[in-house]
Amino acid sequence: MVEISINEKSHGYSKSQAEMVLRDFFSNKGVKTFKVTHRGNSNDSEYCVGSLTTENGEYRTTIFMKVRGDKKLINSLIFDMTTR
Repeated sequence: MVEISINEKSHGYSKSQAEMVLRDFFSNKGVKTFKVTHRGNSNDSEYCVGSLTTENGEYRTTIFMKVRGDKKLINSLIFDMTTR
């Protein structure tokens, strides 16, 4: 399961559902750029904070991942619009 939050509306999705939700989000927003602003880790987790610029505005984006062996699995994605 992957937790996806877009403008404070949060839902848990299976891998295939999450792929569809993200495909729809990115195709409807007109992505221009993404810039990583901060990275960190703690035990078996990592996170990344960035700024996603789209045609509709800017989103503060946070990605939480679990490290399993040599793989990083996305636990949750958060997109919060900061400007319009």
